[in-house]
Amino acid sequence: MATTGTKSAAAAEIDKLLALHPKGFDLSLDRIRRLLQRLGDPQDRLPPVIHVAGTNGKGSASAFCRAILEAAGLAVHVHTSPHLVDWHERYRIGQTGRPGALVDDETLADAIRRVAAANANETITVFELLTAVTFVLFSEHPADAAIIEVGLGGRFDATNVMTRPAACLIMPISLDHQAYLGDRVELIAAEKAGIIKHDVPVVIGHQPEDAALDAIIAIADRMRVPLTIYGQDFSAHEEHGRLVYQDEFGLLDLPLPRLPGRHQHANAASAIRVVKAAGFLLTDGAVEAGIRDAAWPGRMQRVSDGALMSLVPEGTEIWLDGGHNPGAGQVIAEAFANLEERDPRPLHLVTGMISTKDPVGYFHAFAGLARHVYAVPIEGSDAGIDPLVLADDAIDAGLNAEPMASVTEALTMIVARMTASERPPRILICGSLYLVGDVLALNGTPPS
Repeated sequence: MATTGTKSAAAAEIDKLLALHPKGFDLSLDRIRRLLQRLGDPQDRLPPVIHVAGTNGKGSASAFCRAILEAAGLAVHVHTSPHLVDWHERYRIGQTGRPGALVDDETLADAIRRVAAANANETITVFELLTAVTFVLFSEHPADAAIIEVGLGGRFDATNVMTRPAACLIMPISLDHQAYLGDRVELIAAEKAGIIKHDVPVVIGHQPEDAALDAIIAIADRMRVPLTIYGQDFSAHEEHGRLVYQDEFGLLDLPLPRLPGRHQHANAASAIRVVKAAGFLLTDGAVEAGIRDAAWPGRMQRVSDGALMSLVPEGTEIWLDGGHNPGAGQVIAEAFANLEERDPRPLHLVTGMISTKDPVGYFHAFAGLARHVYAVPIEGSDAGIDPLVLADDAIDAGLNAEPMASVTEALTMIVARMTASERPPRILICGSLYLVGDVLALNGTPPS
């Protein structure tokens, strides 16, 4: 992802790892288990863990979980990946009596050095090393809870060495990473359901595909775990401008999430239910504050200040979203269709994607909704799709599109094409977390 300013000590240490070890994923648990044993098995010395898997919504659900638990006064560690601008974003350290903070640079650099020394240059992936760093950091800093997001898949993901999390959450599953996880949604679901452990409660979030739900239920039944399913055992819906949550314990009348989009109703509900499943006792006030205050950078994030806003007319909306698969495209397009109903204005997409994605499938959701697509390169990745090719993909999905040299050029072109009679535009910069990271760095507003 993008980086800002002078390179941090932690980033310098990670550069050393990237020079020594292969990029990408090599799904296996043998290497990280060997490494963790040398480190004293820190994964066995964590506070109660909520383990989160899924194709879409993992980050939002983790943000809701964190906000609810912190509103209850608890110290909460959070591991997410990938980062947007700085590596530190992957490691949020819980603090008693106040919100957690991203790990400081020297603490992270020291943990990386120790993990690298313990590995002794043996074959391993960088993601596995950085996951070991998660366990070292979270075991050495006291907290009441930890939220750990799966990196890729579940069964062989490096986070899946924890033998006894407090609860597991499986968020919506759709086609993504087919080269690693399979080319059918039920195969991907089975891989992600690999985080399920005997006797550990499992919460299944909203599943758009019945085949995915059936595959997860089959594995959960075989493992004989306490199982709670969205739409069957708990649910949420909007009513009179409020979010009504219901489960076997009763109803909660809550504010609508700050995170926009109807899909966030189900994400919020899943977070509430998994926090309960993990054994945390919550007041209605903590749940209300958590749902109201949860934020997740780079996912349906509206830009309100920074360098980008100086390039567009007053009243222009600029949104960022890193969703990058067809399932994400559908929920993002629905969210923008809802915005269009309430406040009509022309929607333009500024899009960059990497070569492992399905651009046509993503763009299909915006047919008839977006006026124009501007395809841009991704500076933060060497796997970006050429803008000429990406523009053709958008055209194949029924959209008007053309390539641009940069996000800045795309914004300039949108402004130049405005007519005097039309309202300021709505601009969605989307298609890749790498692109969102680049844009946040360019805008001067990295996550904190």
